Amino acid sequence: MPPRSIESNKRKRQYEHIKESELKRGMTEEDAERIAAATVNKLRREKGEPRK
Repeated sequence: MPPRSIESNKRKRQYEHIKESELKRGMTEEDAERIAAATVNKLRREKGEPRK
């Protein structure tokens, strides 16, 4: 489940996609979740989306 700060459906899908990609690369579940959350938050900030 994505972090609570990720509310849009688009960002939730991105989070899940990135997490799955990291797991396929051999990352642990914890590391994959951390990387996915950081990446989605970075993309959200770059687009100027408000933080909830």
